[in-house]
Amino acid sequence: MTLPLSALEGPLAAQWQRVRARLRDEFGEAAYRSWLSSLTLADMVEGAVRIEVPTRFLRDWVVAHYADRIRALWSGENKEIGTVEIVVGERRTADTVPIQNLRDEADRALAALAEAEDRPAADHHRDEAPARTIGATVTPMIEPSDEREISAPLDQRFTFENFVVGKPNELAHAAARRVAESAVSGNRAAPFNPLFLYGGVGLGKTHLMHAIAWHIRRHDPSRKVIYLSAEKFMYQFIKALRFKDTMAFKEQFRSVDVLMIDDVQFISGKDSTQEEFFHTFNALVDQNRQVIISADKSPSDLEGMEERMKSRLGWGLVADIHPTTYELRLGILQAKAELRQTQIPAKVLEFLAHKITSNVRELEGALTRITAHAQLVGRSITLESAQDVLHDLLRANDRRVTIEEIQKRVAEHFNIRLADMHSARRARAVARPRQVAMYLCKQLTPRSLPEIGRKFGGRDHTTVMHAVRKIEELLAADRALGEDIDLLKRMLET
Repeated sequence: MTLPLSALEGPLAAQWQRVRARLRDEFGEAAYRSWLSSLTLADMVEGAVRIEVPTRFLRDWVVAHYADRIRALWSGENKEIGTVEIVVGERRTADTVPIQNLRDEADRALAALAEAEDRPAADHHRDEAPARTIGATVTPMIEPSDEREISAPLDQRFTFENFVVGKPNELAHAAARRVAESAVSGNRAAPFNPLFLYGGVGLGKTHLMHAIAWHIRRHDPSRKVIYLSAEKFMYQFIKALRFKDTMAFKEQFRSVDVLMIDDVQFISGKDSTQEEFFHTFNALVDQNRQVIISADKSPSDLEGMEERMKSRLGWGLVADIHPTTYELRLGILQAKAELRQTQIPAKVLEFLAHKITSNVRELEGALTRITAHAQLVGRSITLESAQDVLHDLLRANDRRVTIEEIQKRVAEHFNIRLADMHSARRARAVARPRQVAMYLCKQLTPRSLPEIGRKFGGRDHTTVMHAVRKIEELLAADRALGEDIDLLKRMLET
């Protein structure tokens, strides 16, 4: 006997509500909201209960992690129920973000959007592609007409052919190449979904994403590919909210063949945008459409990101791009010099590879500066001229210190655990060294106050401001503290 939904509003519905309440109690609010809240009671056939979920991915996850417990709870409520089946139902409002939440976030983000549009382009987005100037020529930006409205422009230089492969990036390169080739193959099956690329600034994440897009567009122009930053994704979402056009937004993003989102860490802490991105993500994966994501950290280390989002981002292949080695930096410089058809002495290239270790973007910028200087003043490139032209960049790299190094050195100096730098402990023996470390981070690194705060256990930027001011006040009266800080500076800068 099959019980339709209308007949499920009596005892069976009450039993289902009790099962849901038990699931919430046992697994916690966060897990329940992420994975179980969208479960709906469909029908009951001969002692078999059918529960619907909105997506195939969600069904697989519930079956793997919660089905046994759901079955046991149902049996406890109703002895007639022998089996519980989790199935994908019709699209429901479960994949729709509560409109009031969206409006609240839109109000907050519109001000940020206006402010961002007023900022200079160089400051607007630190991890955008590097300057498109090569020597005395400008590389044109090409934007396909079919995705002109939302897809970001692609840099012609960022192809697989121009990507220099070394040990730090070989896995990411191989994975990106495989994804690009699979997207234009006959079966078009996504080999890694999602492909998640992560690494520091200027190590090649954006280059690989552009290379994937170029490969697909050149070999199969019929494929719809969208590449954009997470910031632009959020602003497109807000724009849709403003003009009450969210359905068109959903259709636009959920109908693509390949979706690439750069710098996904930008939506950390933006709950409603994460919610919409999560459902867009699931819809594409359910249809076997390729999703490619980049960030500055691995999925598990993304602060301010919901646990279900972290789990989903790490579901496919996670490929780390490590900091460059000397050999890779030298190979990149040689390839760039050859591309520019510029004769640069080997000693100069070796010098730059040794001295500029931060990222490829600064390395390429240094090459551009010495090349432009030689062309403009009519002098040959020498080691001496390179040192003179790049004196500020070389000095900055000579004294480059990381937040992690500061935390480690300060913890050792004051004889506390490194974990205390991130803990919530407020004992003076721990709090004062932590404040010293924050002060040194402000003094010796280019990091912003929010960035520093995140490295100290996710603290707010106002906490960092307070620490800096407190140490500055103490330095005026405490000679011993001043000596400690001077010693730490010398150790960190040498």
